[in-house]
Amino acid sequence: MKVTVIGAGNMGGALIHGWAKAGVSLTIADKNEALLTSFKEKYASITTTTDNVAAVKGADIVVVVVKPWLMPTVLDEIKPALDLDRQIIVSDAANFTTEKLAEQLGRAGQYCYVIPNIAAEYGASMSFIAKGKDTSDASLAQVKSLYDLCGDTLVVSENLVGPGMMMASCGIAYVMRYIRAQMEGGCEMGFYPEQAKQIALQTMQGAVSLLKETGWHPETAIDKVTTPGGVTIKGLNELDHAGFNSAVIRSLKAGLK
Repeated sequence: MKVTVIGAGNMGGALIHGWAKAGVSLTIADKNEALLTSFKEKYASITTTTDNVAAVKGADIVVVVVKPWLMPTVLDEIKPALDLDRQIIVSDAANFTTEKLAEQLGRAGQYCYVIPNIAAEYGASMSFIAKGKDTSDASLAQVKSLYDLCGDTLVVSENLVGPGMMMASCGIAYVMRYIRAQMEGGCEMGFYPEQAKQIALQTMQGAVSLLKETGWHPETAIDKVTTPGGVTIKGLNELDHAGFNSAVIRSLKAGLK
């Protein structure tokens, strides 16, 4: 399977790293020659080019990972070189749906709309995949198998890709903000910053591992460490008093307005 990635920025770059490590046959296109050189130096097997049109020729899957407002320009550029009877076209641009792909490219095709996150570089992304109305199950399976190499995937209806993006793509930033706050609290209580970072990261890792291994609901795990009159319940109540749950929910819904 030959894959072309157009756009090697933060998100495109994370996917490129993840797929290159997994041995995917890759061609990457970007206007930044220095960026392309850095990828080529790290992964000798990949093909790099500044020519988007040349990049899509011969690909089985074309993944377009540019800013949403650049999608029309890029798609218009590569449109004459695409083989829409054979190739699968994937939009990794926020809110640039399969319907928009069909509209921009002027016809039906094998289109998918996918939102991963930047942990793809380390095989730890949470990716949401939706197929267009004319996309075959076989094409969907190919796209899913590709993103499976970069972490967990969830096939959803297209209207759920946006909420998924808020939970996992934007949500990874919200998790980072919690970790930062925990580090700052640790520093205030006397730990050095690197120690506080170690504690925060391992605590987050422990929570994730516990829930994955046991399959517990988070409240079940919370009950395991919360005793009547103890320090944990006092801290949990402070989070509630500060509107922690409401703030998290509002942050997830903010981008959907």
